[in-house]
Order: sequence, then structure tokens, then C-alpha cells
Amino acid sequence: MLTIRLSRIGKRKKPMYRLIVSEKSKDPYGRALEILGSYNPFTKELNVKGDRINYWLDNGSGISPTANNLLVENKIIKRDKVVASKKGKKKEDESKTEEAPKEEKTDDAKTEEAPKEDVKKEEEAK
Repeated sequence: MLTIRLSRIGKRKKPMYRLIVSEKSKDPYGRALEILGSYNPFTKELNVKGDRINYWLDNGSGISPTANNLLVENKIIKRDKVVASKKGKKKEDESKTEEAPKEEKTDDAKTEEAPKEDVKKEEEAK
């Protein structure tokens, strides 16, 4: 399936993005079927070929959520925005569940270590 998505170009710490059409399973940094435009995140400048984007969408091409939201914001296409990323889990809930078992394990380990040391001391004394 073909998709319209962003491909990063530019220097380190100075990203620029190309809006490309390529096979979904292929590497976005490899060869693209067509370059549809570019996006500079620092200046928020978007240069695209609107007619070519509509052509690919009309012919059944998919679009990545980030590219979709970018084109909707700039009124290139008329669609609804899509959630581009999933919400993360709350760190407080995870830390509480992880701390309780760790405390129990450390208590068990301490009680087990004390008798072993006593046994070693007794063996050395003999």
C-alpha cells in the first residue's frame, strides 16, 4: 500500500522533512515514488504540491497521521485531525506497583542471609 509520509533530511540538530509517496513497508529514507513537498519545523514553512497530494489520495493512497495533521492545519486537505501518538501510562501507578514487590523481596533476602552467615561462622569455628 502506498502512503504519504514525512522523511527526515537535513543536518544534525537542524531537521527538514520531505513529504513523499512510497510503499508503506519500505524505508522512508530510501527511494520515493514522488517528492510532494517539504516542511521546515523551525519556520513552520510548508511547500507542497496540493494537486499531486489530492491525486494520490484519490487513487487510494494512505497518509500517515503526522502528515495528515500537518496538511489539515495548513488547509491543503479537508479532513479531520487524527491522534498521532498514543497516550503513555501514568508513572505514579507503575511506581507504586513496582515498589511493593521489591520491598517484600528485600525483606526475604535479609532474613535468608543472616542464618547463612551464622552457619559459615560455625563451620569456620570447627
